[in-house]
Amino acid sequence: MLLHRPGNELKRLTPRNNDQLLFDSIPWVDRAQEEHDAFAEVLRGRGVEVLLLADALRTALSDTRAHAAGVHAAVDERRLGPDLAVSLRSHLSSAAPATLAEVLMAGMTFEELPAAEGASLVRLMNHPNDFAVDPLPNLLFTRDSSAWIGDRVAVSSLTMPARVRETAVLDLIYAYHPWFRHASRAYGAHSAPIEGGDVMLLSPGVLAIGVGERTTAAGAESLARSVFADGIAHTVLAVPIQQTRATMHLDTVCTMVAADAVVMYPLSRDSLTAFTMRPTDDGSVKVEGPAPFLTAAAEAMGIERLRVIDTGLDPVTAEREQWDDGNNTLALAPGVVVGYERNVETNARLAEAGIEVLAITGSELGSGRGGPRCMSCPIRRESI
Repeated sequence: MLLHRPGNELKRLTPRNNDQLLFDSIPWVDRAQEEHDAFAEVLRGRGVEVLLLADALRTALSDTRAHAAGVHAAVDERRLGPDLAVSLRSHLSSAAPATLAEVLMAGMTFEELPAAEGASLVRLMNHPNDFAVDPLPNLLFTRDSSAWIGDRVAVSSLTMPARVRETAVLDLIYAYHPWFRHASRAYGAHSAPIEGGDVMLLSPGVLAIGVGERTTAAGAESLARSVFADGIAHTVLAVPIQQTRATMHLDTVCTMVAADAVVMYPLSRDSLTAFTMRPTDDGSVKVEGPAPFLTAAAEAMGIERLRVIDTGLDPVTAEREQWDDGNNTLALAPGVVVGYERNVETNARLAEAGIEVLAITGSELGSGRGGPRCMSCPIRRESI
């Protein structure tokens, strides 16, 4: 399981930039780290092997080719101008892997740039605390930047400007870390926009892909064609979702909690639809629908129906707990999920339905609107 422990990138958030960097509030970083450490321990306690993204990035950057690619990813000549870009490239080219990794994750301000050599209008006209290299606070949500489908990894083509450079970081890890050098790709990172939070494995060979704020219809179709060509899926459901902050990804609306059960936001239960895509013998894709999501999903999965566990007990509670990632559970095994402890009503309904809930604290981790599923990227799963 790939996780990212909160780091100095979160300390870059201020009331002036947190909206642009996609956070709803300024997290208390020390507490967020404590909460994340506890989350990781819950996973390890259930036999999950945890790989931290920062460790993986430092290891990858020890390869000289990865180091050169990391420098290229960090320096934006269009922002810095040619002279300042050359100076920063020279500085980072001699940096240790750990130093370069920190710049890629936490960014760099103009004040932190190498000492000036000659005049630079860009340096003079920017405030010392402005970013010459943007931080990536959303690295915390490792589900979005890549998704494993079978034994292949899809590196996301991220939509929001604050997250675009995350693609380069994950590309480096999967290309140069010893664990992943031979991993095959399921999707090109420079294809149409798609984010891992919109990609949900319903059952072996069946994927659901949310289409909304972060993933486009072109992205969903491109991923479907890719997994069909690789023979790792036989059905893909494209699921339109509202383009709002509260429902930015499909996994903020519903997640699988057992082989035949989902936890779902009640307001989406009857309105959620799906287009069904399947490969044809001539290599094209057949598209059917739309049909009700729950009906299309059950048919594709080969079951009579999907059990639905609602978020909350009443409309107000449901809306509050959906906003607080009550639907964004992480399934560790059929009937065993990790969820935020603050979603009391949703967790109670899960327990009543026979689902074991491993409750974690998330008062600071949730400030970027993401729950346990968002904060985890499963790499390899045992068959069930």
